[in-house]
Amino acid sequence: MSVKNVCVIGLGTMGMGAAKSCIRAGLNTYGGDISDKALQELKDAGAVKVSKTPKEFGAELDAVIVLVVNAAQVKTVLFGGEPDCFAASLKKGTPVMVSSTMAAADAKEIAAKLAEYGLPMLDAPVSGGGVKANAGEMTVMASGAKETFETLQPVLDAVAGKVYNIGTEFGLGSSVKIVHQLLAGVHIAVAAEAMAMAKKAGIPLDIMYDVVTNAAGNSWMFENRMAHVLAGDYTPLSAVDIFVKDLGLVTDTAKALHFPIPLASTAYQMFTNASNAGYGRYDDSAVIMTFSGLDLPVNKH
Repeated sequence: MSVKNVCVIGLGTMGMGAAKSCIRAGLNTYGGDISDKALQELKDAGAVKVSKTPKEFGAELDAVIVLVVNAAQVKTVLFGGEPDCFAASLKKGTPVMVSSTMAAADAKEIAAKLAEYGLPMLDAPVSGGGVKANAGEMTVMASGAKETFETLQPVLDAVAGKVYNIGTEFGLGSSVKIVHQLLAGVHIAVAAEAMAMAKKAGIPLDIMYDVVTNAAGNSWMFENRMAHVLAGDYTPLSAVDIFVKDLGLVTDTAKALHFPIPLASTAYQMFTNASNAGYGRYDDSAVIMTFSGLDLPVNKH
């Protein structure tokens, strides 16, 4: 099966970047989203067709990427309105690359349901943020059948800088992403803690930032997210509530494995506190707001 027509469903930061990368790679690109603005943006970028109800053109597609927020949304996108659902509109054998962050059990359930429609799935969560998504350089951590990887190769070439084949078992890709999100969430939380402590100690934040980014304590998350704090700009590139969700998945996975996660548990509480304080839709660097009494740069959210 040769992939020429690909649809990206979920045109948020990552999905829009992936869709535009497919267009640049010469794939006939379709888009699905509930946002008129996002659909128009993709149409203006060169999409063949866009719709709030992509089952309208399901029969034309050779591959699908689903990049919505969570497993519940994936199930609604694919199976909502059964039997007259999007999955039913696709030709048998059309590979579905599910790239949302979810529990392994959900990935297995969705794969089994797709199989009932004769549709192979790639359990393929992604990372890299909007910058790498727009550049077609996302990191994909995927599991699924060898044949599904091969069929989706033109799509993977378009959207990814690095593709990890974790194995054939559904849920492995999702589990790798959950472990990754454990690290990402803890890194952001501890970066915020460090900068908050520096502020409390009277150290200028720009100096602290410069020291850390040129020393052994640096991390990609510190360098990227604490720049937002310095700018006082909490425009959401990845929101606080995303890490409430993702660290919640980390917690659920750890419980299922009977595995202790003391640092991730603390980070989860910090993000939850920030969300409850009204910062849920702010950039995830706003977790620094959980430290009270700090005179931080002016918030431009």
